[in-house]
Amino acid sequence: MTMERYIRAIAGSFVLGSLILSRIHHPYWLFFTAFVGLNLLQSAFTKWCLMESFLKKLGVAK
Repeated sequence: MTMERYIRAIAGSFVLGSLILSRIHHPYWLFFTAFVGLNLLQSAFTKWCLMESFLKKLGVAK
């Protein structure tokens, strides 16, 4: 799996998970959804992604 596919899968999981948590627990979980979206948006312009840095440090993908 490529780095881009890992990031997409993780971001999608985070968004879906936070949406579920916002319905079950508290609407403040939607701030996490916004955080993920903002990180995706900034990575489109800066070509730097925080999750990519984490995955590289963990040695998940090259």
